[in-house]
Amino acid sequence: MTDRLPGLFAMDPVYLPKLFPEPNLRRLRAVLDIDPAHVARGFADERAASALADAEVIITGWGAPPIDASVLDKAGRLRAVLHAAGSVQWIDRAVYERGIAVSSAADANAVPVAEYTLGAILLAGKNLFGLRDRFRSERGFVIGQDHPDSGNYGRTVGLIGASRIGRRVIELLRPFDFEVLLSDPYVDADEADRLGVGLAGLDELFARADIVSVHAPDLRETRHLVNAERLAAMKDGAVLINTARGALVDTDALVAALATGRISAIVDVTDPEPLPSASPLFDLPNLFLTPHVAGSQGNELARMGRCIVEEAERLADGQPLVHAIDPGLLWRQA
Repeated sequence: MTDRLPGLFAMDPVYLPKLFPEPNLRRLRAVLDIDPAHVARGFADERAASALADAEVIITGWGAPPIDASVLDKAGRLRAVLHAAGSVQWIDRAVYERGIAVSSAADANAVPVAEYTLGAILLAGKNLFGLRDRFRSERGFVIGQDHPDSGNYGRTVGLIGASRIGRRVIELLRPFDFEVLLSDPYVDADEADRLGVGLAGLDELFARADIVSVHAPDLRETRHLVNAERLAAMKDGAVLINTARGALVDTDALVAALATGRISAIVDVTDPEPLPSASPLFDLPNLFLTPHVAGSQGNELARMGRCIVEEAERLADGQPLVHAIDPGLLWRQA
């Protein structure tokens, strides 16, 4: 192990103790000379500028200040930016052009989103939301009564996007008796076989799946990927799940489709976000709406922090970063 690398925290300081509770912070400070009492919100003040000039590693998180060419001109020793959150689209391309490594905790953040999705799929397949409402309105039930619209055996689940989250959802679905379809333009038949899923075009997936779950990135090309035509193609009783980004779904089309009562939805992200208080999404009985909480929350932030601690340990030990960002793929990533 080499001497500790000079480091600097740059993020909203409210997140530091959540990302780096004592066990994480102790491991991090074993390899980085970094002061948890100094968290930069910008790089203009004298203390931050001095730390930036010495830093070989910047650890960022939600609320991090921009890192662009003007910042890099003052960070002559910088070797790596380790982002203790998901997307790194906010990091200027100048960072990559100067050969500075960038890593993120996107894989760690994918874990709770995939878990939320699995729970949503299982509850949707069991029709628990509809049965809950029926139970609430009727104030009783018949013991032993069969509910023919309930059950997960043999359901077809359609996943849009073999992203980090999409792939983890595929892993989580393996123990269950689902047929899993995948639509992703960058996955060929051989890779689909390795993943254990069937490939389908988007239109076919919407027509065949009992449950459709969205895991594609928010790009110009994916805006309103879920549109009125595809919603109309869904089976009666089918369920749409969106934990990706709100812009992938045409909100007006979703409201209209749900208003028919023919399909239902579980939605964690919306367009716009946050929703205006008058949004009809709040009042649709067949929509289960949550406030963008599928990603890391509460104690789950420590998982992202641990991911970055492990990357810092690799960097200090001269090993390659496991979660390094490939700048050539950024154009199709969230």
